[in-house]
Amino acid sequence: MKKKLIALLVCLTMAMIPVLASCGGGSSSGGGSDEGEFKVALICLHDENSTYDLNFINGFKEAMGNLGIDEDHYMIKTGVPEGQECYDAAAELADAGCKLIFSDSFGHQDYMLQAATEFPDVQFVSCTGDKALVANQDNYHNAFAAIYDGRYLAGVAAGMKLNELKEAGKLKGDTPKMGYVGAFTYAEVISGYTSFYLGAKSVCPDVTMDVTFTGSWYDETAEKEGANKLIQGGCDLISQHADSFGAPTACETAGVPNVSYNGSTKEAGPNTYIISSKINWSPFFEYAAKAVQNGEAFDTNWTGTIDTGSVELTELNTDVAAEGTAEKLEEVKAALVAGNTHVFDTSTFTVEGKTLDSYKADVEADDKYEHETEVVSDGYFHESEFRSAPYFDIQIDGINLLDTNFG
Repeated sequence: MKKKLIALLVCLTMAMIPVLASCGGGSSSGGGSDEGEFKVALICLHDENSTYDLNFINGFKEAMGNLGIDEDHYMIKTGVPEGQECYDAAAELADAGCKLIFSDSFGHQDYMLQAATEFPDVQFVSCTGDKALVANQDNYHNAFAAIYDGRYLAGVAAGMKLNELKEAGKLKGDTPKMGYVGAFTYAEVISGYTSFYLGAKSVCPDVTMDVTFTGSWYDETAEKEGANKLIQGGCDLISQHADSFGAPTACETAGVPNVSYNGSTKEAGPNTYIISSKINWSPFFEYAAKAVQNGEAFDTNWTGTIDTGSVELTELNTDVAAEGTAEKLEEVKAALVAGNTHVFDTSTFTVEGKTLDSYKADVEADDKYEHETEVVSDGYFHESEFRSAPYFDIQIDGINLLDTNFG
C-alpha cells in the first residue's frame, strides 16, 4: 500500500511540473522557466466597446500574430480602472511570468511605475504616460505617437467638407463652424483639437470651432449630449477626443458630418462619417517585444510617426467626403513627411492676437509642474519631440471653449 502511495505522489508531482514552470521565473528576456518561453500582457482601461481600447487591443493582437506569439503566451486584461487595481493587475501579470506589460491609459502610469520598482526583471510600458523621463527606472517606459499629424490630416478632410457645404449654401451660419467633443482639458486633448482645427483652417481659413468637455474618457450619454449641444449651437461638423459612439450616433441622427478618432465609425454613421485618425500601436508593440525577447534595451520614451506606420487615417468615406479630398490628403501627408509642413507652424495661428515666438512647456513631468523647456524654434512648436506625450497646452484664437468645469 505504501509503495502504491509513493508511486502516486511521484506521478502527481511530475504532472504538476509543466504547470509550475509556466507560472514565472526565467531570465529578463524570457517569459517563464521553460527555455524560450515569452509572455506579454496588455492592461486596458475599458474593453472592446471603447473605440480607444479596441484600437489598442487590435494593435496588440496584430503585433503578437506578426511575432508568432500565440494566445497561450499573451494576456489582455480589460476594465482596469486608473487606480490601485492597475497595480494589482500588473503585479498579477508579473507573477504569472509576463516579462513585458503594457497599459493603455494615462492614469495607469503611477501604478505601473509602482509595479516596475517591485519587479525589476519585468519591463513596464505606460502608453500615453509622461513620467519615464524623470522616473530613473530602467524597466519603466512611455510611448505615444505624433498623432497631431493624423489629426491635422483629418482636419483637412473636415475643412474640405466645410468648403463644399459653404459653396452649396448649406452652412448653418454665415461662416463655417466645427464642434469638438473632448474628454478632459489635458494637453493631449488640447493638442488634439488644436491640430484638427489647424488642419481644417489650412483649407478653410474662416472656420471657427467650439469645444465642449465630458470629464470622462468613455461616457456615451455625455458624448452624445455634448455633440447635440454643439449641433444645436450651429456647428456644421463634429469631431471628438472621447471613446464611444455617442458623438457619431448624434451626428447621424442630425445629419451632420462627423470625423471620429481611433477607428472608423462608419457603421454608426454611414451617411455622415468622413474619416478617422488613429494610432497604430502594432509597430511599437512589435519593437518592444522583440527587444525584450532578445534581452536588449529599448527606448525609455518612444514616439511613433507616419514613417513608422504609427500614425494612420482610416479609409475615406467617399460617399460623404468632399470631392478631391483623397488627393488633397496625399498632398498634405507628403508635405508633413518631408518636413515642408509643420502642424503647429506659428505663422498659421495667434494667441490673444499675437504670434507665438517662444514657449516653455512642461516636458519633464514631475511634482514641480514647471514649464522648463523651450519648444518654439524654426517657426513652429515642436510637439512630442522632447517627450512622446503631448505638451501643447495653449489656447489659440479661433477656438471657443464652452466649458471646462466637470462638476
